[in-house]
Amino acid sequence: MPLLLLLITLTFTASLPHTKRQSCSSPIQRRAWHTLSTRERLSYLDAERCLMSRPAQTGAEGAVSRYDDLLGAHQHQAGWIHNTAWFLPWHRLYMRAHERLLREECGYDGAQPYWDEPRDAGRFSGADIFDAREGFGGGGEGEERCIRDGPFTDYRLHQGPGYAYEEHCISRAIDDNVSSYIGQDAIDECLSQPDFQRAWPCIETNPHTAGHRGVGGVMDNAVSSPGDPLFYLHHTFLDRVWWQWQERDLQRRLGEVTGGVPSFAEDGHWVGISLDDVMDVHGVIPSVRVRELMDIRGQALCYEYE
Repeated sequence: MPLLLLLITLTFTASLPHTKRQSCSSPIQRRAWHTLSTRERLSYLDAERCLMSRPAQTGAEGAVSRYDDLLGAHQHQAGWIHNTAWFLPWHRLYMRAHERLLREECGYDGAQPYWDEPRDAGRFSGADIFDAREGFGGGGEGEERCIRDGPFTDYRLHQGPGYAYEEHCISRAIDDNVSSYIGQDAIDECLSQPDFQRAWPCIETNPHTAGHRGVGGVMDNAVSSPGDPLFYLHHTFLDRVWWQWQERDLQRRLGEVTGGVPSFAEDGHWVGISLDDVMDVHGVIPSVRVRELMDIRGQALCYEYE
């Protein structure tokens, strides 16, 4: 399958020890959006709107709401979490941060759902996730492609596009052709990769890029894409794909991370990823080390997939 995005495969590698499993006792279960009941869908959407109404706390530039705090964390670290080996572990923590805010600050009693995108590949425009009453609203209209129906029509973003800080709407430009690149064949290709060095670039190319560009608008900007609430269902799906890949050789892959990340040094050199690298979400929730993010059923995460 042709790639939508050319990634530079990095040559840094590390031989890392297996992590010791310390499972939580009651992991919450993440389920596909289309399997949720009407009550469960509306409860999730209400909790998201709650985050959009609560005042910001982190001091992130441009942030007005708790929802903006999350967007600010992604915007602030975009250069280190894309096209690098941090892509999967950082976004795993980011999805957990969003899930925790929904549950701890907005009374949501469910888990973070995911969008089973291969089910809708090639026909995003007809997907039930875009329903105006029980979903996220549909595509955009007009010159700015602002969404015109659904629960988020009136929400104004204050961060983005990209690294800018401009007030704008949630926009979409759904592209069925691009969405075809997130079909099951693309997922199977990634699941078949023999090691992390090849698995994470695979996941970040077709599945990741097709989901973003298939929705378009705000989602098509790598830096500020969390402005569209669909971002969290898309990336939770990608996290599920990583977990499915891990499960194929779980004992080894709980400790397998290879590849490079940019250092914070002025010369901009790259260093190899380590299980002891610290993942930070700009103070939204406490920082953790990569090793704590390898097992979704561990104490730091405590969830599982349906």
